[in-house]
Amino acid sequence: MRQEAAEATSEAAGATSDEAAAKPGAATAKSDAAVVRDALGVGIAVGLSGFAFGVTSAGSGLSLLQTCVLSLAVFTGASQFALVGALAAGGNPYTAAAGAFFLGVRNSFYGLRLSQLLALPRALRPFAAQWVIDETTAVTLPQPTRRAARIGFAVTGLTLYVLWNLTTLLGALGAKALGDTDAWGLDAASPAVFLALLAPMLKSTTERITAGIAVLLALGLLPVLPAGVPVLLSALAAPAVLFLSGRRKRTHGDAETIRDAETIRCAAATEENR
Repeated sequence: MRQEAAEATSEAAGATSDEAAAKPGAATAKSDAAVVRDALGVGIAVGLSGFAFGVTSAGSGLSLLQTCVLSLAVFTGASQFALVGALAAGGNPYTAAAGAFFLGVRNSFYGLRLSQLLALPRALRPFAAQWVIDETTAVTLPQPTRRAARIGFAVTGLTLYVLWNLTTLLGALGAKALGDTDAWGLDAASPAVFLALLAPMLKSTTERITAGIAVLLALGLLPVLPAGVPVLLSALAAPAVLFLSGRRKRTHGDAETIRDAETIRCAAATEENR
């Protein structure tokens, strides 16, 4: 009887062990699928806004070849829209290029963080650098593991790059038929998706305050500075909030130290009176 019970217990333990061994693989597969799903959602949603760029670029006077080369080589929507927008308004080409450059500088800071997180082989880094943009960064940073981060970066980058260039071509070819992009609202797709990705990442009060100040700085400086500069200067919100937060903690710590010293002094005085 005891032997049969022991064998049954052993079999049950073995089955439980097998199930436990199988679950991590299933969890990993599910996690990968979730990352791919989110990455595809971002890539498709933002990639469709290439229509708006193709139409805007063709309307500003750029040829089909120039429009397509911009999307293939530059591949950062904000800079591309800034360039063709300035040209469409009759701006100087060098000024327009400078504004687009300032907007693109932020991708360099993204690259510093992503290079550590992804840890890609050296041979792949020059190719991956082309995909370091707002959307790939927003999808990659929240991932819990390096594997998930690499999947999110690769799927978002590939989907967005293919769709952005395809819809750029279609938009430039059908610029006259499509008409005003404001009526379609495609130009709002990219910032809307980016804000939707950013919002859940602002978990602490300090992060929310920093984001709020950055928005106010960017909006306040937008009318008086060239395109791209307000975005860069809005980053000053981070060190400003960190400085004030650190100062507040130091002040609070000094107050606690003074209270502790006063408590010790009172206790010593009480002992002397006894």
